[in-house]
Amino acid sequence: MAVLSFSILSCSGKKDSKKFILGLDDSFPPLGFRDENNEVVGYDIDLAREVCKRIGKTLECQPIDWSAKEQELNTGKIDCIWNGFTMTEERKAAMAFTKPYLNNAQVVVVRADSGIKSLSDLWDKVVGVQAGSSAQDAIEGRPDFKSTLKNMVEFKENITALNDLELGNIDAVVMDQVVANYSIKQTGKPFAVLDEGLAYEEYGIAFRKSDTALRDLVQSTLEAMEKDGTVGRISEKWFGTNLSVIGN
Repeated sequence: MAVLSFSILSCSGKKDSKKFILGLDDSFPPLGFRDENNEVVGYDIDLAREVCKRIGKTLECQPIDWSAKEQELNTGKIDCIWNGFTMTEERKAAMAFTKPYLNNAQVVVVRADSGIKSLSDLWDKVVGVQAGSSAQDAIEGRPDFKSTLKNMVEFKENITALNDLELGNIDAVVMDQVVANYSIKQTGKPFAVLDEGLAYEEYGIAFRKSDTALRDLVQSTLEAMEKDGTVGRISEKWFGTNLSVIGN
């Protein structure tokens, strides 16, 4: 099979059958984020790049407002949401998902010197969360926990929330475990992740309900990549180990 050239460009929104337009939050390391050259990189991007090479499409990464992600998909501006997108029953009813490709949890990040060791220690504390995220859903799904908080502050991006945590403006951030662990490792900031999580979940790739053929093609290609070791190599690059659950 001929290998097609790959490019990461801004999306024009025009329909082109040769393009595969991936919608993402471009501040979500290590799954999809901008590097020092302002290019979109990450685990999900490397997977998508290889999938596109194998199915004869050109990948374009389209940053979107995460709180409006389903609207971006349904209006045809993007072909899929592929960026640490948690599979829920409500989302599965509205979109066509692949099978899970990564496991995840919603965890609480605190300053290491805060003295906060458990969820109960967050009584009357201010917690940050990305608007429209699964972390926000996890808090809303735990009214017993939410009712103990002083306030829940919404942020557009996890990075902004973590910056406010470092400055002491908030007491904790609820976010994806995969992202939290990577961020702490890369930045070396004095944060800690509580052992007790809020929710345990799976990541999938979401397509429009009418695009099951494309969904199935991406799924079968990922399974082939898992079998030939490509997924394992990409996972080792970003996580230091193979975290993939493709084919399980």
